[in-house]
Amino acid sequence: MLNSKIQWYDENNFPEIVADSPENGFSIIIIPATSTVHIKYAKEAPKYENLFYKQIIGWISGVLLEELDKKSPKVMNGQTGEMSDQKAIVLHATLPDQKIASIGIINIFKQGSGDTITFEGSGFEVKSCFINGQKFNFADYLIQNKTDLKLPLVANYQGAMVNVSFQRIDEENQIVYLYAPVFKDTEYKLAASVGNYVESFKSKLPSDLTDPNFSCNCILNYLYSELEGKKTGNIVGPITFGEIAFQLLNQTLVYLTIQNR
Repeated sequence: MLNSKIQWYDENNFPEIVADSPENGFSIIIIPATSTVHIKYAKEAPKYENLFYKQIIGWISGVLLEELDKKSPKVMNGQTGEMSDQKAIVLHATLPDQKIASIGIINIFKQGSGDTITFEGSGFEVKSCFINGQKFNFADYLIQNKTDLKLPLVANYQGAMVNVSFQRIDEENQIVYLYAPVFKDTEYKLAASVGNYVESFKSKLPSDLTDPNFSCNCILNYLYSELEGKKTGNIVGPITFGEIAFQLLNQTLVYLTIQNR
């Protein structure tokens, strides 16, 4: 690398990440789960100017599963030891001209053949939705259809399948909680069933991908596919509470490679 720098970002200067990210290089971002910056980035990043022209990748930090709702996830500046549960930390790295970085996304899910689901607002918490244009309570719809919540909602973003994973259903208050926001007027479908998670990942791996420079995989993939003691090809890296490849993703594996031009 020619040079690198580590910077903090809060809810006020988050959009500056894109401008600060090098023209030839990459940025690795870590955001504490459930923080204000987590929610802000999830909702607003897809609208950041030139986001998809930069190589921004990273993850959402979490806690041990048994400590959920007991401890707040944090991030740390490894150079200074400073920690925060409300700011994001980013490494911006510039590469020499003969090198180039690129991001890859492995998503084993695709849209199923069922109902088309849209929402009248954007966010992590949903009450009402439209099923094929007809208004329903989303919690009631999922319960009545005995929906497998291990399968995410999937939207087709100009050919790229983007998942929104389910956290839980609050039946008493009829609210569905999600791990990523849904967006107003975007068409979603429940994902088609997946047979063998591990084999599905292996089948999606590019044949020439042997040793990526960085990767991370979703904790839901780890739990639902029982990845303990198993491998997803030659890709290794942290298990995370959400993946970032330009925008926030769920139930995906993301990776970064650095190659000669």
